[in-house]
Amino acid sequence: MDVSYDGTDFSGWARQPGRRTVQGVLEDALAKQPPGSAVPKSVVVAGRTDAGVHASGQVLHVDVAPLAGKTRSSRIAVDEWGIPDLARMCHRWNRILPGDVRVLGARVAPPGFDARFSAVRRHYRYQVSDAPWGVDPLRRKDTLAWGRPLSIDVMNEVSAELLGLQDFAAFCKQREGGTTIRELQRFEWRRTATHAVEAVVSADAFCHSMVRSLVGAVLLVGDGRRALDWPSGVLASGVRDSAVAPAHGLILTAVDYPPDDELAARAEQTRNIRTPLP
Repeated sequence: MDVSYDGTDFSGWARQPGRRTVQGVLEDALAKQPPGSAVPKSVVVAGRTDAGVHASGQVLHVDVAPLAGKTRSSRIAVDEWGIPDLARMCHRWNRILPGDVRVLGARVAPPGFDARFSAVRRHYRYQVSDAPWGVDPLRRKDTLAWGRPLSIDVMNEVSAELLGLQDFAAFCKQREGGTTIRELQRFEWRRTATHAVEAVVSADAFCHSMVRSLVGAVLLVGDGRRALDWPSGVLASGVRDSAVAPAHGLILTAVDYPPDDELAARAEQTRNIRTPLP
């Protein structure tokens, strides 16, 4: 399933007791209109987003108990896998879901697919306004008001030094038992309008708060408050710094997967815990 959401009024992706979450409202919709003969278990997502983070290209999967054929209750014919017409199911789910979440499409997954572990990379965009007056009121929920002029050339120079397979412990909120080794494959900045700046960030995976920490560090160099070598120095130190950009400027834009015949192998490979670099 391909999903888009405005993260403003959500306490992040993951279901939490007493909190409004993206997973929670999606699973509630699936419970009311199951895509099979029973209510599906928890959905599996490509990347869990933090509170306030948006997504235009989130991916998830759910295991479905097939239907035996056309049922009187659903009045939707099923295919050879026992799955109902998913285009019509998307329409039903979107009628149930609140306006800040949409299911953009759904399809039967190829064998071996896992939304989380089969992914080869995730893509994010971070939006910033460096206008002295702040941010356009119509963009205040998805764009950070920085208020200081930013140098795109300087930020691209600094960001390039952070690329590669490295231990990003200094830019991650660590979780017990997790690894902070990631391959940062793209980190580029561009000016899209007079006062509009955006970062495009891609990696095989991201640890908790990694994108926002990277963006926050580079922004401080881009406006001249930190030296050019400061972010690379933070990376080398392995000590987490407090320069974390706010969540609302961040958008998960896409998730890449390998060819169908490589999905299972990729999932198995990803499940293996990364070992520290020598």
